[in-house]
Amino acid sequence: MLLALLSGFALSQSYRTITAIVAQGLQQDFGLSASSLGAFAGLFGLSFGVAQLLMGIALDRYGLRAVVLASAPLSIAGAALSALAPGHGWLMVGQLLIGVGCSPAFLACTLFIARHFPAERFAFFSGLCLGMGGLGLLFTGTPMAWVVQHWGWRTGFGLLAALSALSWLLIFALVHEPASPDAPPRAQESWGQALRGFAALFTLPHTWGILALGMSSYAAFLSLRGLWLGPLLIERYGFSLVDTGNVALVLSFIALFTPGAFGRVDPGPLRRRAWVANGSLLMALLFVLMALLHHASATVGLMIAMALLSGYSVLQYTDVRSSYPSELTGRALSLFTMAMFLGVALMQSLTGVVAGWAAVLDLEPYRAVLLAIAAWLALASLAFRFLPSSPLLRR
Repeated sequence: MLLALLSGFALSQSYRTITAIVAQGLQQDFGLSASSLGAFAGLFGLSFGVAQLLMGIALDRYGLRAVVLASAPLSIAGAALSALAPGHGWLMVGQLLIGVGCSPAFLACTLFIARHFPAERFAFFSGLCLGMGGLGLLFTGTPMAWVVQHWGWRTGFGLLAALSALSWLLIFALVHEPASPDAPPRAQESWGQALRGFAALFTLPHTWGILALGMSSYAAFLSLRGLWLGPLLIERYGFSLVDTGNVALVLSFIALFTPGAFGRVDPGPLRRRAWVANGSLLMALLFVLMALLHHASATVGLMIAMALLSGYSVLQYTDVRSSYPSELTGRALSLFTMAMFLGVALMQSLTGVVAGWAAVLDLEPYRAVLLAIAAWLALASLAFRFLPSSPLLRR
C-alpha cells in the first residue's frame, strides 16, 4: 500500500522539477521572461502548499485513500491542460490544478508511516519514502530531456498525465487502510475545530523556528534542481538539453539514497537540531561557492555535493514529530509540509524577480540568484538555531 501511495509522490516530484527541462521550450514558444518563468515554477509550490492545510484536515476526516483518489484527477487534468495550452495563462491554470491534485501525495505517505510503523522507525521510513520519491526526479532528468528534445515539452506533460492516471488506478486497486487494533476511538473534529487546532500551533514558540527553516532548506535545493539547473547550465556553460538532463539524472539518483542514509544515522532528539542547522549553513556555503566559481566542472561538482547533503531534510520531519505531542503530530506534519512548499513557491518566484533585476542592472543573473538563495538559507538556519526549541526536546 505504501508503494502505491509513493507512486503519487514520485509523480509530484516529477511535476515540481519538470520546469528545469522545459524552461527553454516555454521561453521560445511563449517568450517568457525570467520572472515569468519563476512565477510559473512557483505556482505549483504555492497551490500545493496552500492546499496542505485543507488536505491535512481532510486526511484525518475521510482517510488517506478517499482524499488521494479524489484529488489526483486534478493533477491529471492539469497536466493534460498544460500539454494543450495555447498560451501562458492556460499553463498557469494547469500548474494550479497540478499543485492541488498532488498536494496530499507526500503527507499521505508520512501519515501512513506515523500511524502504522513504530515511532523509532519514523526517520528511517520517512527517509526511504523521500528516496523512493526521487524516482520522479530521475524521470525529469535524462529521460524527460530526451523526450522534450525529440518531441517537445508538450509531450512531456502528456506523458506525465498518462503516468498519473496509472498511479490513480494503482492506488484505487491496492490502498485500503488497515484499522489499527490498538488505536482508541476518538471523536471526529469539525472543520472549525480542526482549523482552530492548526491556528493553535502558531501560539507555540518553537513552531516559528521550525517553519522558518522548513520554508527554506527544501526550497533551496528544489529551486536549483527544479528551476535554475537547466537555464544555468545551458546559458552559462553551453550545455545541451540532454547534457543538462544527464546532470539532473545524477543529482536525482543521489537523492534516492541520501534521505534514507540520514534517517539511519539520526543522532536523536538532543543532537538532531544541531545537525539540521549545520547542514543548512553548509548548503548555503555551497550556493555561495557556485555563485562565485564560474567553472562548469566545479559547478557540477558542487551540485553533486548539494545532492549528497540534501538528505538532511528528512531529519527536519523527524524533528517535527518529536517536537509535538502525539495528538498534534498529524496537523504539525501537515503545517510543516505546507511551509515547505510555500517556501518553494516563494523562493522560485522571488529568485525569478532577482534574475530579472540583475539583468536590468547588467549583472550576471545566475550569480545573483545563487547568492540570494544562500542568504535566504543562512538566515533561516540562524533563526532555527536561536529561536526556542520544543520543551519535549529538553526533557
